[in-house]
Amino acid sequence: MTPLSTPDADFERRLGHRLLEVLIRASVLFAMALLCYRVLSPFLPLTIWALIFAVTVYPLHLRIAAHLGGRSWLAATLLVLLGIAVLVVPIALLMSSLGDSIRTLIEAVQQNTLQIPAPPEAVAAWPIIGEKLHAMWSLAHDDLPALVQSMQPKIGELARSALGFVAGIVGGLLAFLGALVLAGIFMAFGEKGARACQSVFERLAGEPRGASLARLSTATVRAVAQGVVGVALIQAILVGLALLVAGVPWAGALAAMVLVLGIVQVPAVIVTLPAIAWIWSRGGAGTGEAIIYTALLLVSGMADNVLKPLMLGRGVDVPMPVILVGALGGMATGGIIGMFVGATLLALAWQIFTGWVDENPDANIPPEG
Repeated sequence: MTPLSTPDADFERRLGHRLLEVLIRASVLFAMALLCYRVLSPFLPLTIWALIFAVTVYPLHLRIAAHLGGRSWLAATLLVLLGIAVLVVPIALLMSSLGDSIRTLIEAVQQNTLQIPAPPEAVAAWPIIGEKLHAMWSLAHDDLPALVQSMQPKIGELARSALGFVAGIVGGLLAFLGALVLAGIFMAFGEKGARACQSVFERLAGEPRGASLARLSTATVRAVAQGVVGVALIQAILVGLALLVAGVPWAGALAAMVLVLGIVQVPAVIVTLPAIAWIWSRGGAGTGEAIIYTALLLVSGMADNVLKPLMLGRGVDVPMPVILVGALGGMATGGIIGMFVGATLLALAWQIFTGWVDENPDANIPPEG
């Protein structure tokens, strides 16, 4: 028998063919996965948002469907319409009103019909910016076209920034609407989707642990979402009380706006900063009183930064610091979606790690002797 026909040589040759075959198959699968990702990447943020909405609202969807005789599609449609009415419509009306106000202001400036009232004398006493603001305000009152002409470059940059901001909000609103509709479709097929998700986890982690990880992932997403809504509600109450104490008109409507903005993760300073400007510009309150109202609005407007660490991850079978670190780290790296993804990933990693630690491979080995 020649050396090339020895059993070891045959084994090495077969092993080489098998390894080459495995490498080719793995390369093809990797290429297919990469191409699929590139095709689906434009829709991933929308799909992730839809999954977050669907997972969060699915228990409510089940209760509504039970009252409707098990008609899942009808329950999903009602929830989508309710979400549009509660979240999308107020923001759309606000943006429409803001657009009309900006257009009216631009037309008034162009036609030189805009009348700026004289600044109160108390403005000059404001710390740091009082004198400069009073001088600029007085110039706007006396000769607005000259002020606009002198600040033309800055006004142009500000207008472009404002248009970009508005365009971003409109784009986000449209994406939010699409995510709601897609979430309704996911909820209509929620039972099949839940079984498929559990099957994937069981395939990856085994039957007993896979089901536990599937439940943990959905519970984490719901806990983070409920924490976001709870924080938005508490912040809306705090801002509303501060607005009432400061005597700002339409305090209830502004508090409701803070609630909606908090749910969609838009900072409350959009409401509190104009309210602070109104307090300082009315001239009726003293400097000390205005400072107190300003502090109240600033604290209530930034209360979400303190409340989120306290409320995220409640009710999940994972230590709260794990959920908190995952949510904050995910938000720092991936924005709002990253908050949910980070919390879920860290919760799953923690569960897998603790399960591995709790397993004792030497438990079934009989003692020596």
